[in-house]
Order: sequence, then structure tokens, then C-alpha cells
Amino acid sequence: QVQLVESGGGLVQAGGSLRLSCALSGRTFSRYTMGWFRQAPGKEREFVAAISRSGGSTYYADSVKGRFTISRDNAKNTVYLQMNSLKPEDTAVYYCAASSDSSLRVALTMYDYWGQGTQVTVAS
Repeated sequence: QVQLVESGGGLVQAGGSLRLSCALSGRTFSRYTMGWFRQAPGKEREFVAAISRSGGSTYYADSVKGRFTISRDNAKNTVYLQMNSLKPEDTAVYYCAASSDSSLRVALTMYDYWGQGTQVTVAS
């Protein structure tokens, strides 16, 4: 059974940075496309970024492009989300997810496994 555990969330001032981590266990990490999603209070969960199995391809939501960077370390079974120039509207619970599909997907339904989420709060 695949388990995903996120860490690195917290409270930060607008303009600041955070790095989220997500560790996968139970299966071979390099077999999964990885994604980050977020859910703000009262809103639907939305796509943030995705990275291919090798790490050679990435895709971002327009709202975070140029500010966030997704990366992975297959030797450490971990995917990262570096978040810079944070804005109050980035406040949300951030989830990592794993997909067996080799393509970079934005739809939640394309992801097979989910972490429990980590809270990111950006104060103005």
C-alpha cells in the first residue's frame, strides 16, 4: 500500500518562502508521476504542479508559474514544492498525490494515492 506523508507547511509572511516535502513509501517511487494540489477554505481542491517520473518534465498552474518549483529525488523517494514570493491567496492545505499514469495530469481523478495534507498560511 502506498503512503504519502507531507511536511514543511507553516505560517509565513507575504513575500516569503516555504519548501514542502512529500515522502512516498510502500511502492517504487520512480514509477509514479507526482503532483501537488491545494484546497483553500470553502473552495475545491485545485492542481498546483506535476512532475514526470524521471523529473525531466514539469507542469504548473498559471497561478503559481514562476513562483513555485516542483522537483523530486528518486533516491530519497521524495517530491518537493519550493514556494517563493508567497501571497495570501496561496493559503491552503497542500496535498501531494501519486499517479500511475505517465503523463502529467491536472485532474484529481487521475491520481491514485494522496497524502493527508499540510497547512500553508500566508499572512499579509
